[in-house]
Amino acid sequence: MSAAGKNIIVAATVSGGRGREGGDRAPKGRCVVGRLSEFPPGTRKIVTVGGRSIGVFNIGGQFFALRNQCPHQGAPLCRGRVKGTTIPGKPYEYVYGRDQEIIQCPWHGWEFEITTGRTFFNPHRMRVKTYEVSVEPDGEVDVTLETFEVTTEGEFVILHA
Repeated sequence: MSAAGKNIIVAATVSGGRGREGGDRAPKGRCVVGRLSEFPPGTRKIVTVGGRSIGVFNIGGQFFALRNQCPHQGAPLCRGRVKGTTIPGKPYEYVYGRDQEIIQCPWHGWEFEITTGRTFFNPHRMRVKTYEVSVEPDGEVDVTLETFEVTTEGEFVILHA
């Protein structure tokens, strides 16, 4: 979600997953992560929501959230390097692109798109859980939400958990 031109709060939503009958095991929840001013482009913040470690990223003014667990061997994925990757080009030509859109697992180097949670090597079968992130006007935040070093002054960043 883009933050351009808004006086806002950012939030992300996490559901409890699905039960046997396909229904949600737990309701969706939200939590305030911080003020928008604390998230300039290129930053990330890792929070624990409902027992889950989640990384919230500001990539070029858009917000994304990923589960902080690599599906390969459980590494803290969101602590990995945020970078770009090589993109298709002419034979023997290496073209770097998608700067700041890829996160690399700190243990074994697996790469995932921050925007979708998908990998390059097997995008239909291997991915990291993503979470909804929203940017909301100051004053519309439910102050009963769990917060992380947030005041009711100015702009906020919220994680829907």
